[in-house]
Amino acid sequence: MVKIEQGDLLITGKAKAVYATSDPEVIWLHHLDQATALNGKKKSKIVGKAYYTNAISSFLFTYLSQHHVPNHFIQQLSDTDSLVKRLEMIKVEIVTRNFAAGSFQRKYDVPQMQPLKPIVQEFYLKNDALDDPSLNASQMIALGLANETEIQAFQQIAQQVNTHLVELFDQIGIDLVDFKIELGYDAQHNLLLADELSPDNMRLVDRQTHQSLDKDVFRQNTGDLTTVYAEILDRLKTI
Repeated sequence: MVKIEQGDLLITGKAKAVYATSDPEVIWLHHLDQATALNGKKKSKIVGKAYYTNAISSFLFTYLSQHHVPNHFIQQLSDTDSLVKRLEMIKVEIVTRNFAAGSFQRKYDVPQMQPLKPIVQEFYLKNDALDDPSLNASQMIALGLANETEIQAFQQIAQQVNTHLVELFDQIGIDLVDFKIELGYDAQHNLLLADELSPDNMRLVDRQTHQSLDKDVFRQNTGDLTTVYAEILDRLKTI
């Protein structure tokens, strides 16, 4: 592989800085020592966080690649940096829920961690200024965000990701409660899983202790975020 050189900063998000590279189809991601919650309304610098989100995300994308889930990940470069494919991102977030928690639990007043059968899939417009409003299929079509075939493809990829990650976390005694994914199209118009896969965008609960092992400890001020993320990474390394 030809050596990729880091280029200009394209955008700084809530948890990552995104850079162009010497290859127009490759993006350089730099994870930040920053935690945000409530669509950026709560924000803190957390030393060491970037190492864990980068390492866990790299592990999970590699795992999904091995299970034939198409995604943007190319390689991990360092403790905080990775290379991914440049995509045209879809302005829709897909949330998959295996158990009732968070906004779902509050909205429908059901017991915390109630198993959801069938699993629930939800769509949200990716727009912090509007507080990421929910979307249904007809709204996505009317707004020009996706057509029926694309929506079915979104659901299929989310289901694939869920199947494989549930199996993975089951091996280390963790319940995958819910997670958010983002998708995009590459230069050949292939639909790929993108963004990040870490405790920043999923809920993980220890099956024995029922302890949260995700960003909920930051949202709710119930624990140390890096300690929790380290626990996830340590368990994944045992597989």
